[in-house]
Amino acid sequence: MSTGPCLYIVATPIGNLGDITRRALEVLGEVDVVVAEDTRLTGSLLAKLGLRQRPMVALFKDKERVRSEQIMEQLREGKSIALCSDAGTPAISDPGALLVRLASGEGIPVIPIPGASAVTTLMSVCGFDEGGFWFEGFLPRKGGDRKGRLQWLRRLDGPFVLYEAPHRILDTLGELATLDPEGEVVVGRELTKLHEEIFRGSLTMALEHFSASQVRGEFVLAVRCTAVPDLPAGLPPLESEVARCQALGLSSRDTAALLAPLYGVGKKQVYNLALRGDPGD
Repeated sequence: MSTGPCLYIVATPIGNLGDITRRALEVLGEVDVVVAEDTRLTGSLLAKLGLRQRPMVALFKDKERVRSEQIMEQLREGKSIALCSDAGTPAISDPGALLVRLASGEGIPVIPIPGASAVTTLMSVCGFDEGGFWFEGFLPRKGGDRKGRLQWLRRLDGPFVLYEAPHRILDTLGELATLDPEGEVVVGRELTKLHEEIFRGSLTMALEHFSASQVRGEFVLAVRCTAVPDLPAGLPPLESEVARCQALGLSSRDTAALLAPLYGVGKKQVYNLALRGDPGD
């Protein structure tokens, strides 16, 4: 381990405790503080791994800014800190990215301790041969943003990966099956755990399969859509049309109002694209 202040990004098992790495055990056993999304879960993990309890700080989304600043104070005092998520690799669809930016921005070493990740675990058994994939993580919960995001993903030239909770999995599979009934999907449920399940088939088949069972556990989906339909009657890519509207002097809000219904996406999606090129809006 490094001497002095250091932030370690420590991957922990997504289910099977045997997937912990020797480096992770070393770091978790020696750091001054452990930062966790849920201190109860990580505390239980440390006990199961035979490690003595460390001072712990909870880092969750609702208080991420405040807690990150508090953790930075401890790093400035010279403490070594390990960041963990509930399971898998931290700062991927979990809190932590802000803390990483703050620490690295002040020249504090940020050291990855690699290990389990639900994304790579599923993709390694998919058999998709495109050579790459888009990691989306969690979709927007509802509304036009969700619909627009799904339509955008539908047009990707390659597979994409989603995370989903058990109480939303049927809705998500239903929406995907409506967009592309014959699209191919590999669904990982409870990966590496006792009741692990890996389903392969069309989106329609997946919806039927999980609708007929008691849905439990965390889900990861890798989706490969069928041939992408053409954009409506000669429309250019959305990003280029956003840039053209801004070049004409339209505000981000006006651009979103104009293009969202034309492209069948949520206004917020267009607005966010426009805002990147219009910081003064």
